Amino acid sequence: MSPFEQQRDHLAQEMDRAELWPERSPWIRRAVELRPRHDFAPDQLWVWEGHAYTPVERGLDERRWAEVVYGGPYEPTVTQVTVGLASSSLSCCSVVADMLDSLKLEAGHQVLELGTATGWNAALLDHRAGPGRVTSLELDAELAAAARTNLDAAGAQVRVEVADGAAGCPDGAPYDRLIATYAVDRIPWAWVQQVRPGGRIVTPWGRLGHLALTVAEDGASATGWVQGLAMFMPSRTAEPPLAFEQIRRGRAPQHEHIVDRDVRSLTDDPHLRFALRVALPEVRITATGERLLELHDDADSWATLTGPAGDSAGTAAVARQGGPRHLVAEVEDAWDEWLGHGSPELYDYGLTVTDAGRQQYAWAWDRSDGPRWPLPDPEARRPVTEAATATR
Repeated sequence: MSPFEQQRDHLAQEMDRAELWPERSPWIRRAVELRPRHDFAPDQLWVWEGHAYTPVERGLDERRWAEVVYGGPYEPTVTQVTVGLASSSLSCCSVVADMLDSLKLEAGHQVLELGTATGWNAALLDHRAGPGRVTSLELDAELAAAARTNLDAAGAQVRVEVADGAAGCPDGAPYDRLIATYAVDRIPWAWVQQVRPGGRIVTPWGRLGHLALTVAEDGASATGWVQGLAMFMPSRTAEPPLAFEQIRRGRAPQHEHIVDRDVRSLTDDPHLRFALRVALPEVRITATGERLLELHDDADSWATLTGPAGDSAGTAAVARQGGPRHLVAEVEDAWDEWLGHGSPELYDYGLTVTDAGRQQYAWAWDRSDGPRWPLPDPEARRPVTEAATATR
């Protein structure tokens, strides 16, 4: 048995043990078996070594290369690094399976995929929908060319075009299904326009979660529920976020106080994390060690939270912050709001897009009379300080 087959079988068994193969969509597992992941991986892959990405070459260490291709169910395979940052990948198998299951794809459906990358996801879509039924858009011309080669070798008849996915592909509309493989903060209205009434849109949303929207019968809106956790790369045209140190710029904290709650929940509880992402979409919370959390608003406000050590008694944390916003207070308010709404899980949230895309809002429990949060307009983004802008 080759290294690829060994690693492929091992990953399939791990997916089995964790019950990650969708029961209602048995075609997904069959497609993954017939169009294996390694057939779409480039000869050079990348692994994060704690401070930078280092290459793994198939020609130098084929076994290691196979291990990187077939990491665990929750491990993506980085296939491209640009200016030190991961810019394309083979998504982790569990999320690929979950998103394809959420798409509710049937044979004969016309499908638009946004973000071709290596072509693997498009090949799986082609297996289900049928030859000539899938159109895939990729902004990177070199990736698009490599994907065409991979798809042709696999016998998949997919149309691959070099284009920005935000505009969709109107000459193939209407589509029965649309799936994006990169994250967006707002749903482009072109996506809703190009999917038929009753059709389905599946996309990663923001920094956490992927959702499935159904286009209304009059085509004037789309709405649907969060389906699960997914951390995808943003669109290549999106402005990259600032790092914490770019916001702080060595400035001393202006405020310091005690937070009398267990701040470890900010990273340990996925449902709270999702609720905070909905309420404060521009605020980033990152764990940088056992006790330290860093917060910033991608503009000019920052904070640190130093929590209790290990399993020590007491949960109080020390908050230090600077800039015009009191981020810790805002997080505490949003946390209390979440508790006041009954601590909805991420699966209790949904999203609605209406009014030609101008109105977009997240909601919990019930889209008609439950709590809702309008999605911010990127055109009205909070101004960034001159010093921070210079470091982008």
